[in-house]
Amino acid sequence: MSAVYAYPTLVGKIEVAVRGANIDGKPLQLSLISQRDQVVALHQVERDDWNEGVLDIEVSLPMDELADGPWSGVSCVAVLTEGATNTRVVSGLERRRHDTHWRGEVRVRRSVHAARALLDVSVVGSHGGVGGRILGKADAPWVVDLLARTPARQRDLEIVEEDFRDGPHQWLRPFAEAPWLVDAAGESPTVLLNTSFEGLSALLSGARGPLEKATAGLVAAQVAGEAWTTMFQSALSNLDFDEDGTPHLPTGWRGVVLRSMLPEVFPRLPLADALREAHDRRADGRGWAEVQARIEFAAGKRSQLPRNLLATIRAVSRSQEGAR
Repeated sequence: MSAVYAYPTLVGKIEVAVRGANIDGKPLQLSLISQRDQVVALHQVERDDWNEGVLDIEVSLPMDELADGPWSGVSCVAVLTEGATNTRVVSGLERRRHDTHWRGEVRVRRSVHAARALLDVSVVGSHGGVGGRILGKADAPWVVDLLARTPARQRDLEIVEEDFRDGPHQWLRPFAEAPWLVDAAGESPTVLLNTSFEGLSALLSGARGPLEKATAGLVAAQVAGEAWTTMFQSALSNLDFDEDGTPHLPTGWRGVVLRSMLPEVFPRLPLADALREAHDRRADGRGWAEVQARIEFAAGKRSQLPRNLLATIRAVSRSQEGAR
């Protein structure tokens, strides 16, 4: 959930899975559906001219809470949106008798989508005689990528090579000694790699041998970790608010970043409470240093920094043993 409502809402987790997909009736390889990253890559090699993709959706709701709660007429819907084309498609999901999951299909038409769509799930019902109440949402949306051949969220982050020292952008010259910068002020987050930083581009694009590859992986993880931290901070400074001061998730990539990281920063809080807690601590400084440490830890996990650091240590150790 992205807001605190004036009526009871679900506390339990809403889990969404894409169990299968097809393009124009032909099954999509399961390797193109990542349950971990919640991404579907709707682009098969040598097949750009498809017309319609169909996703098989399975949703798990906190059924005991729904059964005991003060709601009626509960339904579950999948919502597919894409900001680039201003598209919004709502698909109803159904629960068969004695089934604990809600299931259904979401149709993705190539003619109305451009690149990346977000697939979200909402639970709707009545409370206090008023229908159409949003009772809960999935913590994080799935990404439906119409261009990628592999299901990865890394394309949310654009990487651009720039010469900080002698390039055309004057504003980069004071940062000539920096290996990279993260720009999270625009419509899409961007990592600027400094081509004038000796050996950086060659390392990341052409590493050879176990030690070089491990080092390149470590550097890439450091870049990604810093990017996640910067994106989180930028997203937290671009919230929307109700008249009573209740914060709401921003739209676009900032909302996606907060939805994915807040459960790791405040694992014991529902998403709406975690958002408010992060905003309040940042505003008044209360315990903000601790929160920053949590943000950096969560960013490090998402960038796989610990694993890459361990791989680099092992590669260095093996190279030293071989040199003896």
